[in-house]
Amino acid sequence: MTAQELKEIFLEDQRTLGSVESFTGGLFASTVTKVPGASNYYKGGLVTYWTEEKERLLGILHEYVEKYGVVSKEIAERMAMHGLDVLNVDMCVSFTGNAGPTAMEGKPVGEIYIGIATEKDVKVYSYHLKGSREEIQQEAVQIAIDLLSEN
Repeated sequence: MTAQELKEIFLEDQRTLGSVESFTGGLFASTVTKVPGASNYYKGGLVTYWTEEKERLLGILHEYVEKYGVVSKEIAERMAMHGLDVLNVDMCVSFTGNAGPTAMEGKPVGEIYIGIATEKDVKVYSYHLKGSREEIQQEAVQIAIDLLSEN
């Protein structure tokens, strides 16, 4: 699936999309907005790289971060859910994980979570990717595009 094809699906369904990114650092937003006409469905995104920004901008409770860690299914879920509301979109995708180069919170390089929220539900997908930091980020964005096309 390409970003162009994703745009066509969202336009056909008349849905809007937003994103909340951490380890991808805005790569998803950059990828989808390279396609002309992306503004007809992609409303915007947040890059909440620091834990404090996940808490401040998204309203994720500090206790939750302490309990599960930022690299977790639970935080990916909350990022997507809160992003759905903050960005006022039909669907929101979130990215949290460890792209390396070293372990974080005792979680290995390549452990990532992608959340997809709609008004009806939230799904979180977990992956253990291999490769360089850039390869992990690129693969995560491609996985998300594929997942979004199926939801």
